[in-house]
Amino acid sequence: MKYIIPIISLVFCSVLFSCKKDFLNKTDPTRIGVDIFFKDESQVNRAINGVYGQLQGITNVNYIFKEMTSDNTTIDMNPSDRGGAAGWEAFEYSTVNSGNGEISNLWNRYYSAIYNVNLSIEKLSESTIDDAVKKELDGELKFLRAFLYFDLVRYFGNVVLVTNTFKTPDEAFLLERTQSVAEVYALIESDLKEAVAALPTKADQAGAKRGRATKGSALTMLGEMYLTVKKYPEAVSALKDILPMGYSLMPDYADVFSPTLKNNAESVFEIQYQGDNDLGENSNFMYVFAPRESGNAIVGFSGQGLNGRNIPTNNMIAAYEAGDLRKDVSLKTGYTKDGVFYPVPYVNKFNHPHTIAGRTNDNWPIYRYADVLLMLAEAINEATGPSTEAEGYLNEVRDRAGLDPLNGLGKDAFRTAVLKERRVELAFENHRWFDLTRTMTPAELATFMNAHGAEEKAHPTVPRGGVAFNNLDYIYEATEYILPIPAAQILINDKLTQNDGY
Repeated sequence: MKYIIPIISLVFCSVLFSCKKDFLNKTDPTRIGVDIFFKDESQVNRAINGVYGQLQGITNVNYIFKEMTSDNTTIDMNPSDRGGAAGWEAFEYSTVNSGNGEISNLWNRYYSAIYNVNLSIEKLSESTIDDAVKKELDGELKFLRAFLYFDLVRYFGNVVLVTNTFKTPDEAFLLERTQSVAEVYALIESDLKEAVAALPTKADQAGAKRGRATKGSALTMLGEMYLTVKKYPEAVSALKDILPMGYSLMPDYADVFSPTLKNNAESVFEIQYQGDNDLGENSNFMYVFAPRESGNAIVGFSGQGLNGRNIPTNNMIAAYEAGDLRKDVSLKTGYTKDGVFYPVPYVNKFNHPHTIAGRTNDNWPIYRYADVLLMLAEAINEATGPSTEAEGYLNEVRDRAGLDPLNGLGKDAFRTAVLKERRVELAFENHRWFDLTRTMTPAELATFMNAHGAEEKAHPTVPRGGVAFNNLDYIYEATEYILPIPAAQILINDKLTQNDGY
């Protein structure tokens, strides 16, 4: 989907040229002015598609912050190129500071999308579109805003809350962070409830909108939000509302990720990509994830720049139980090149044949039904303790994986079992870091991650080519529970405060 976002173009008349008085009143015929856009349903849909396009850019790099930061993945280090050491590598080694460019880009991507959502909401409210259509479109925009803020609040804590556009640039310099994360979560909850009320179910969604947000998408995010803020009965209620909507587990785990089965029965919400063409809507995850020296052994094309990022750790590989059918789909422990096996692991669930180098056709799952079942099992356990009902949801996921059911666990043991099940079921789908922050205190998370760091230092998953670990690598502090506010933002607006520890 292309970025179809209204643009205001300012044109300045130089004194070196002769200009008529009304020059500035003329419209650039190559651009669509914001004041003449949003007049009908088609235009609003184009603007919404523009926001979905921005979600592609956000998703392309979120593995850095949601997987590599955790114990799930590491990197295939290039000893001759240390250019990423101060950027994306810092998330693997816990050496992030407020000047990190990846954090600044993260902040800008999300707030750029939020601006376009807010603009669309405002213009939609002024339009003469049919009220029923307007309600659904507004619900979809509220879902997108909740999606963006739900990530931001978990990344940064009490962020800047913006729900409107500005009349003058000066207004942006008056922005301050909210007093608490509760204010951010209140907006997320309100937006999601509006989305739930307005959006169609997946079954009732128009075919032309397949892949966009639905009532099930909004309920799933609402359920996860309630889990995050520990409102467990509310989480149970929201997640149970999804059960009669017709979702089901795909019989074969591999089919969940197949480009030929996009938006399948298990899909609740996924970011849409289209590969095998030159339209610019393709994904390229395998080129980012494939080991650096694997050549065409994995991606099928020679001469491509492979990044070696998001490499499954030894600890992640060991998390799979014997006989787990998901392991071979999700990862490989190495690759064969020119008849030689190289034991460098890689993510495999986004590895599918494609016809043009670098232009893969894989969507990215955000929510799927297995996630709903596991969250529901967790929420029931936290609300009322373990039960046969909670066990049933957990074991439905385990059964597809070819594993024996778990029964008779106490509350703490059941909590541990669900978290482990989420780790292997949703491996490399950008859930792990937020699962850890949601289920641990900052101090507990620091202890957990320091143990992971010590393990990786003692037995690195991937050879480092003689590059020694830095003394600061894998040293986690409780304050790293959230990211620093980008230094550039504080320089721009001195009303913004920095997170503790940065």
